[in-house]
Amino acid sequence: MSTNLKYLSLSILVFQTTSLVLTMRYSRTLKEEGPRYLSSTAVVLAELLKILTCILLVYKDSKCNLRALNRVLHDEILNKPMETLKLAIPSGIYTLQNNLLYVALSNLDAATYQWPSDSQATAAKEHSAGSQFVGLMAVLIACFSSGFAGVYFEKILKETKQSVWIRNIQLGFFGSIFGLMGVYIYDGEQLSKNGFFQGYNQLTWIVVVLQ
Repeated sequence: MSTNLKYLSLSILVFQTTSLVLTMRYSRTLKEEGPRYLSSTAVVLAELLKILTCILLVYKDSKCNLRALNRVLHDEILNKPMETLKLAIPSGIYTLQNNLLYVALSNLDAATYQWPSDSQATAAKEHSAGSQFVGLMAVLIACFSSGFAGVYFEKILKETKQSVWIRNIQLGFFGSIFGLMGVYIYDGEQLSKNGFFQGYNQLTWIVVVLQ
């Protein structure tokens, strides 16, 4: 049973990661009327969805008792501020990484979704070296930051008895704060013009759920 669970988890992880990259790339290159959705807002929504999902899992572990859920969240998060603050570092790195993935997939070519006509092929050839470089650097920084954050997060998990769901709630809390800061710093002007959910469609929500 344990071996089967490992292979099932691995298969789901591969499917999720692959699907995320392909749908994210497609959503960033899809031509539609109106403004394109802001990747910074998608990152924030993914963090909020992560918090909600993990709270539901803690609720399930608490035998679906709201009082027990409230006690767990209060004791493990509010009453342990230093333990919670430890998650600010990997959370900031993960938020940066998630934004960099959008940058990378918006600037690098993806052959999977290229069915070019003659005019599209010409446009693809004229893809600037500058944007290619930006995309490549975004990938490299995301890879290194992901490795560091992953090791740091694993170290924290091994040093404490808190569940991975509690830790992810803490990650999501800081991630949503850092993400909102990014939204207002980099996309504040567009946000004021067209709103938080500008350009959102069904595909955008699929990307958020996968992330």
